[in-house]
Amino acid sequence: MAARSKARQRALQILFEADQRGSTPTDVVSDWVRLAATDDRQPRVSEYTRLLVEGYQERAERIDELIAQYTIGWPLDRMPVVDRNILRLATFELIWHDETPDAVVLDEAVQLAKEFSTDDSPAFVNGLLGRLKDLKPSLRR
Repeated sequence: MAARSKARQRALQILFEADQRGSTPTDVVSDWVRLAATDDRQPRVSEYTRLLVEGYQERAERIDELIAQYTIGWPLDRMPVVDRNILRLATFELIWHDETPDAVVLDEAVQLAKEFSTDDSPAFVNGLLGRLKDLKPSLRR
């Protein structure tokens, strides 16, 4: 698995854990870093994983607002937890991290949905992110 794909997967795991614990993603990152220092079984947190997690957390309110706005009929709290967190990471990377090509962001998010979520999730994730990609210039603030 490519380094950035692995970093995205780890970031998803961190956001998922934070969501389940009712904690902040950066608190979970700190826990992972602390555990990795003493336990070889604990995955390391790469710089790219940290960038994705911190980038989401800095813009969490805006990102959740965008997801809620463009997923008509799917409130965030009713969305599968995995899908919600895939969309959070991908929305940050798509809109605010210009170093990654849009097509790569969409492909990677769809792959995460295929691997970790329901059969309907890849199409749902792709559709929403495609819409955000088209509106990207007007969504930053």
